[in-house]
Amino acid sequence: MVNARDASEIAFGMNATSFIRLVSLAVGQTIGKRNEIVVTDMDHEANVATWLALERNGVKIVWWKMRDDGNLHVDDLVPLLSSKTRLIACTVTSNAIGSIVDVTAAARAAHLVGAEIFLDSVHYGPHGLIDVQAMDCDYLVCSGYKIFAPHMGFLWGRRELLEKLPTFREDFIPDEPPGKIEAGTFIYENVAGMDAAVRYLAGMGRRAAGTEGTKSESRRASLQRALGAIRAYEESLSLAMLRVLMDCGGVVYGVADEKRICERVPTLCFNLPYLSAARVSEELAKRNIGVRDGHMYSPRLMNRLGLSSESGAVRASLVHYNTLAEIHTFGIALTEIKNSC
Repeated sequence: MVNARDASEIAFGMNATSFIRLVSLAVGQTIGKRNEIVVTDMDHEANVATWLALERNGVKIVWWKMRDDGNLHVDDLVPLLSSKTRLIACTVTSNAIGSIVDVTAAARAAHLVGAEIFLDSVHYGPHGLIDVQAMDCDYLVCSGYKIFAPHMGFLWGRRELLEKLPTFREDFIPDEPPGKIEAGTFIYENVAGMDAAVRYLAGMGRRAAGTEGTKSESRRASLQRALGAIRAYEESLSLAMLRVLMDCGGVVYGVADEKRICERVPTLCFNLPYLSAARVSEELAKRNIGVRDGHMYSPRLMNRLGLSSESGAVRASLVHYNTLAEIHTFGIALTEIKNSC
């Protein structure tokens, strides 16, 4: 699924957040002259606060800030990097506004100064193909529940880095990955569920190729086809949702230019004029449409957008099983809410 070089580079555990903390604690124990860590104001708080906590270890935090166009740009990152940069922590896709970051270019910039890059791929997981070798990242976390599996997480890391990572472990566990990272006994049925989810996605790829039931194609090739088809289809969903929200007078946060639709997934964060996000969410729920309201675990991003973390915005999250007909129904519901409230 992630194109790891070796299975030992993958560790299973409770969730992505716990793995971010595990790596950050290890990095905090090995801080030297390279004491600067770059974080962004577009990330989930789990990939921000965890690194900010290292300031007590002598870490200096450097902010890579989102532009007004709703995305992070590597041109803004490069001037922040130096021989003091230890690590860049950033998302592959914003869980709040759906923007896709050019993490391959960010990794290239990091490695040019001898730094590492840690990627949060939780929200990107169901929307596109993860390829740690092509991304050229050093660490990557993802969660099962986002890719239709049970609620658990996994960490991928370069084996040579995981070998050096100081972690807590019992004496009888070898000091090598993945055992040194997988504290205690994990829930095997969740891992089986994760495998089932990956097989489900691979099955989509086989069906798209008309080769269901054959063994002539690798699982990786089937996943490439499935996630490629998902990306293409979801662009049409993003475009349709953008148009519906614009027609309703909604304020869309993040990438809202139709010409840049490839820079987002169909996760759209918005507000309707003169209506609270909570009210819109409640009214949609009455019409059997499930959305979320609030800060989306990204309070710094809400502040960056000029929104309070208490009220935040409405988020509609679509995936490959959603349809254009559902978006049409969503638009009708929004119009009714706007006119009646």
